[in-house]
Amino acid sequence: MKFSVLIAHYNNAEYFKECYHSLLQQTYQNWEAIILDDASDENEKILIKKIIEGDDRFRYFENTKNQGVGYTKNKLIELATGEIVGYVDPDDAILPTAIEKSVAVFKKDKKVVLTYSRFMSCDENLKPISKFKSPQQVQNNDPHFFNFPVQIAHFVCFRKEIYLTTEKMNTELKISEDQDLYLKLYEKGKVIFIDETNYLYRTHSGGISQNENKKKSYEYWAKVIWNAMQRRKLKTINGKEIPTEFTSSNEIFDLLEYQNSIPYRIKKKLKILCQSLF
Repeated sequence: MKFSVLIAHYNNAEYFKECYHSLLQQTYQNWEAIILDDASDENEKILIKKIIEGDDRFRYFENTKNQGVGYTKNKLIELATGEIVGYVDPDDAILPTAIEKSVAVFKKDKKVVLTYSRFMSCDENLKPISKFKSPQQVQNNDPHFFNFPVQIAHFVCFRKEIYLTTEKMNTELKISEDQDLYLKLYEKGKVIFIDETNYLYRTHSGGISQNENKKKSYEYWAKVIWNAMQRRKLKTINGKEIPTEFTSSNEIFDLLEYQNSIPYRIKKKLKILCQSLF
């Protein structure tokens, strides 16, 4: 079973060496890495190509102009030749058994469409700061699941053939394109949580999620959730009507506030336990 590592690159070459070396250290050997550069500065492209030079497992491509993260990540899937694919940002890294642990789940159960694990927040030098503790096994086949609060997170891997049956990634999204992807795949089959830290997430001033776009992230995320509600043909949630047109993030997140209550969380855990047993 071949695994394709998908790397959307834009002016992050100075951090890419750690990502590159983390791939070389993988215990699972049947992989390829697809790098798609989104019109970076010329010196950035040169550095990336120099790092991967001589290793034919790395395939390098370029967008003719800056297209944004949604377009680039969708194109990466098209370029992949592996049955299983997973994104790794060029300024991050994965641990040596990350791919092996994911592939093992897909091999064991053909109904699994997506796996995810935990990530470690790191400083600019990729030194660990703290584990992201929210991820846990989610309830499958729940039309009211919207990954809010976040539970499905890095390291996310999925079957390419299943992705191709979805509406695919919204190429216009510049933020929350990952949430959009997760919800579309969730609707297609079983998702499995690997209870290990497999991804190193670097925080630095140049990161997409740390820049000024973060202020807009809730608006994008809410629109992704609203789109999922429409796709699932939901009219109400927890007794409240879902708006027929998107107006604001507050209106959408208010609809989901009940999912933070203790009774709801207890009920959800019991359902997840039952799913795991049967």
